[in-house]
Amino acid sequence: MSRLKAEHLYKVFGRRPETAVRRLEDGASRDELRADGTTAAVIDASFEVEAGQIFVVMGLSGSGKSTLLRMLNGLLEPTAGSVRYDGRDLTALSPRELREVRSRNISMVFQHFALFPHRSVLENAAYGLEVRGVPRAEREERAAQALELAGLGGWEASWPDELSGGMQQRVGLARALATDADLLLMDESFSALDPLIRRDMQDQLLDLQKRLKKTIVFITHDLNEAMRLGDRIAVMRDGRIVQNGTAEDILVRPANDYVASFIQDVDRSRVLTAGSIMDEPAGELPADAVTVAAGTPVADLFAPFARSAAPLAVTDEHGARTGVVTREKLLAALAEQPAGAAPGAAANEEEVTARA
Repeated sequence: MSRLKAEHLYKVFGRRPETAVRRLEDGASRDELRADGTTAAVIDASFEVEAGQIFVVMGLSGSGKSTLLRMLNGLLEPTAGSVRYDGRDLTALSPRELREVRSRNISMVFQHFALFPHRSVLENAAYGLEVRGVPRAEREERAAQALELAGLGGWEASWPDELSGGMQQRVGLARALATDADLLLMDESFSALDPLIRRDMQDQLLDLQKRLKKTIVFITHDLNEAMRLGDRIAVMRDGRIVQNGTAEDILVRPANDYVASFIQDVDRSRVLTAGSIMDEPAGELPADAVTVAAGTPVADLFAPFARSAAPLAVTDEHGARTGVVTREKLLAALAEQPAGAAPGAAANEEEVTARA
């Protein structure tokens, strides 16, 4: 069973929102509603997130992604639709019950660090537990463990203004981890960081995920970040989810020209894997053929070909041979124009918007 399930979520701001939902269901456009003074922020969004999965919601500013995230933990009430966490309908809970779920089961990591300047790093990391009423000794022990996981062991007594931006964001992550919540909601959590620190935080999150197996919904406007982090990615445009799939799905089979425009600058060699480009196994391979795992990024396949021109043997997680990759297939995959993409498609956000 999925850990988190959103079904036909709508969020409309303005006059007569329920009427606006019915109009949208009947085919009215977002622009038609806006002309009447109503804003449809999220339109008919449905998806499921499996336990232990990083589910990324990606879109430009105004696409509805942050509004969608806030409906997942009840910070915003949906105009229509439901959100189920472990089968429990969060939209049907009382305010008290919802606060309890947010304090114990769902933690949020914001774009801006929101640290208390008058509290130490340890006290900031323990804040969620303090609100819950956890005794001081226990909450400080759990906060210290979370800081260690987030790479901040030894900084417990420091003050927020003594930390770099990346370290402050680690405190925010540690605060979420200290609550031991199963579901983490991360809203543009790394976008305020400079590129090198941002990459480091992505590495930190992926490393933590290998160990902790949290369920994460991660919001970003950066497709490369989405491709790097997401087990599945939902692409939003004008309040709607226009594609939901793996990074390889989106890269190889974009749903429309809008999605195809986004992926023009993506490094295909870091997204595609041996398993996604392999051919069916046929016959015996030479003795010097190199074996690679199906999940190996194609960027890492050049080194084996430098040692041997023989096709690569691709194996599954059990070591069984499932296919082969030839040098020609590797080069073709990197040069291939994705379906739906037009020559000279847009390479930045402004051009994407102009084309849409």
